[in-house]
Amino acid sequence: MKILEIKVLRGPNYWSVRRAKLIQMKLDLEEMEQRPTNKVPGFRERLEALIPSLYEHRCSEDGEGGFFHRVDEGTWMGHVIEHIALEIQTLAGMDTGFGRTRTTGESESIYHVVFSYMEEDAGVYAAKAAFRIVEALIEGREYDLEVDIQRMREIREDTRLGPSTGCIVDEAAKRGIPYIRLNKQSLVQLGYGVNQKRVRATIASTTSNIAVDIAGDKAETKLLLEAAEIPVPKGTVVRTEEALDDAIEKFGYPLVIKPIDGNHGKGNTTNITNREQALRAFEAAKDYSRNIIVEKYITGYDFRCLVINYKFICAALRTPASVVGDGVQNIQQLIDETNKDVRRGYGHEKVLTQITVDQFTQKMLDDHGYTLETIPPKGERVMLKPTANLSTGGTSNDVTDEVHPANIFMFERIARIIGLDICGIDVMATDLQTPVGENGGAILEVNAAPGFRMHIEPAQGIARNVAEPVVDMLFPKGSAGRIPIIAITGTNGKTTTTRLTAHIAKSAGKKCGYTTSDGVYIQNQMMMKGDCTGPVSSAFVLKDPTVDFAVLECARGGILKSGLAFAHCDVAIVTNVAADHMGLGGINTLEQMAKVKAVLPETVFPHGYAILNADDDLVYKMREGLDCNVGLFSMDENNPRIKKHCASGGLATVYENGFITIMKGTWKIRVMPVKDIPITFEGKALHNIQNCLPAVLATYLFRDITIEDVRTALHSFIPSSSQTPGRLNFFHFRDFTVLADFAHNPHGLKLLCDFIGKLDYSSRIGIISGTGDRRDEDIRELGEISAGCFDEIIIRCDKNLRGRTADDIIQLLKQGIEKVNPNVPIMIIPDENEALEYVYKNHKSGALYTIMCDVVAGALEKLKELKGREGRKE
Repeated sequence: MKILEIKVLRGPNYWSVRRAKLIQMKLDLEEMEQRPTNKVPGFRERLEALIPSLYEHRCSEDGEGGFFHRVDEGTWMGHVIEHIALEIQTLAGMDTGFGRTRTTGESESIYHVVFSYMEEDAGVYAAKAAFRIVEALIEGREYDLEVDIQRMREIREDTRLGPSTGCIVDEAAKRGIPYIRLNKQSLVQLGYGVNQKRVRATIASTTSNIAVDIAGDKAETKLLLEAAEIPVPKGTVVRTEEALDDAIEKFGYPLVIKPIDGNHGKGNTTNITNREQALRAFEAAKDYSRNIIVEKYITGYDFRCLVINYKFICAALRTPASVVGDGVQNIQQLIDETNKDVRRGYGHEKVLTQITVDQFTQKMLDDHGYTLETIPPKGERVMLKPTANLSTGGTSNDVTDEVHPANIFMFERIARIIGLDICGIDVMATDLQTPVGENGGAILEVNAAPGFRMHIEPAQGIARNVAEPVVDMLFPKGSAGRIPIIAITGTNGKTTTTRLTAHIAKSAGKKCGYTTSDGVYIQNQMMMKGDCTGPVSSAFVLKDPTVDFAVLECARGGILKSGLAFAHCDVAIVTNVAADHMGLGGINTLEQMAKVKAVLPETVFPHGYAILNADDDLVYKMREGLDCNVGLFSMDENNPRIKKHCASGGLATVYENGFITIMKGTWKIRVMPVKDIPITFEGKALHNIQNCLPAVLATYLFRDITIEDVRTALHSFIPSSSQTPGRLNFFHFRDFTVLADFAHNPHGLKLLCDFIGKLDYSSRIGIISGTGDRRDEDIRELGEISAGCFDEIIIRCDKNLRGRTADDIIQLLKQGIEKVNPNVPIMIIPDENEALEYVYKNHKSGALYTIMCDVVAGALEKLKELKGREGRKE
């Protein structure tokens, strides 16, 4: 067996629209294709012994044990790898359960093994680990599963969003607010385009920079609070041992020593009772800051109070990690016993974190004259960490309902004084049931980016949904942070449809971002060049803070490689499904290709529209099972599908009596005569009439885009190398013409030839090519179509031969040409630029030369250069 390829699908995809996060592993079973599980002696027994929890997998059967029943009957190793990959993720704290294993169609031994993941890197690791596990089981080798489980836990903690950011993202997602992770840390965009907000941990894009700066300076914070009559510990800032001694003399013991700009308790030492401890604490604090705070140690309990949008939300009592002696076990044994609590896990996987021994633990034990081997007396609590952070094994107890109104008022006032809209206030006091100013307590710190975990997962008390007020603050009621998205796919016509749709939106005053096969555009400015029809390009538009309307061309390749960049869109257009890219990515039939394209309409919101080609059987069939509205378009107003749809009150656009017409039920709204629409070339370019139909209907659906906006845009959308690059671009030389077009598959070339047949030229000469990664029959068909259209043919080759030799492609094209018309003159000029140079120097007067562009920008640049050369000769 061998792994051929692993893909990470991050959005709606071929396998599932709802379960978007999938690993797709291409696996060749090789000789194991002939050895299913029931033909490998002892396989079932070894599998169950290694991973007994697989018994819970039903595997499409009625009850538990279903998967093992399949193993007993005999199933293939790809199926086993799928289940193992899912289960080991679950064992590592990432509970997930969707999987599929299907043949690719390339060979009987090659499969796609597909399974869901929660954390991308852990999912990829699970794929490889599951493969290794199955190899070991087949060979009867011992396998240490715990190594893989622990490694996946570590990957999970390294890559997942922390609990604070994670709960905000989850709350936003519940409300239908989309999110994009902007880096591998905790910077996340909530919403799209102009309506986006950002969070980093628990700092939001609304959070004041100066407030964060103040909160990060403990001395400045204390100064402001003290000036506002907020109770704070008495203290000072020192930089030298001499100043430290002065502070000790002034304030007396016990003391707290901490860095002025530390966080998460780093460098903090509390309850210092002698100079030796003070010096060690001073040195520890200097590791984090040159300026050190020395202040009076306030006795009491450690509370964290949370204020969001200047409203008190909750409070928690925090307890540092500790163990209680039983008079029998030593401290290390007590730690191990504490870590057996089922609520404790690795990192943030459970309510509590396991206690680890680090330098802070050793220091605290040293201060008490203890070691890990010490057996503390029964009932003695041994503190193991200087701070009560949950990430170091501390615990929290919700005390929100006990907080005195005076304290609530003070906490909200503190947030205003510092200016923090998300504010964590550390309080040391005997309790919060009485005013802090009366019980001898004090405010120790005010924190920007306060951790939420202690509130959302307290060890005791009520869990508080603290993410809710954050999302309320960022997205007031009624706001989902979205912008309109029109997504477009199909075999041919999608780029022109995308450009025209975007042009209509721009004409209506929208700040439009759109993606095409030649680049990404933000308000008509090209930002990225090249084929930009995948999820990275879509995300580029959705991340842009100037965009309020997105039109996204989504091609087959991106959907198969990574899935879509968005979970939902407002309108999805499918232009057509034809034979192109067949045999690539496991797609071998038109029905499979249609399933790829159908991903888009399946993502449409229930209130949105899937706009489908009623003239295409496979596209029309996509309406079945959709949870959204359906609009249709057709080149024939008498299409029975259109009549039936409109008779039941449906929306459609049709080409009728020379007009682009919107059908609202049985009512007609004639938008414009096609002869007045430049890209139709007075109605000769039927495929561009067809491209107009879904663009008109899609934009008409938006209330703030009027029929007049649509008409104005149709009239001003001029076909040219700048407006529609590679789509019917004419270059008129002195006594001949060149037509450049991106037609690259049989369906597209037929449409192009239909248009050429309506043009009045003395001769028609084709400069054709074939794409190397297409099937033999597809390349031959290009030759057949060309032979029926052109009087002469020049064969050239694409710059990227995509796995074939130039001679192989040329011979296939010639076979197609000779099958239809063996008398057509053929010339071979492999290089595109040389072919165009030949035409320029040896052209026939009055002829139309049609070039099938591969790299559109390169061909257009060469043609412009030739035009310039002709101009200089005049």
